[in-house]
Amino acid sequence: MDQRHPNRVEDYTTANLVLIFVNLLWILGVIWAHFGLLAVAVAGWALNHGITWIARYRASREIRWPSDA
Repeated sequence: MDQRHPNRVEDYTTANLVLIFVNLLWILGVIWAHFGLLAVAVAGWALNHGITWIARYRASREIRWPSDA
């Protein structure tokens, strides 16, 4: 059987983070233009709360081996 390993793939993490920033920036700009700065602050708080909740949920579901004490 042929034991060729796949080639290394490019890392698109930086590009994805930049695109997330750009999208978040224009979405918050539209919210600010339509509803004001208070709505942007509430949206930012809600995003922060949601991301924190997801991180806690994923950490609680992480498999812990008995040797990882």
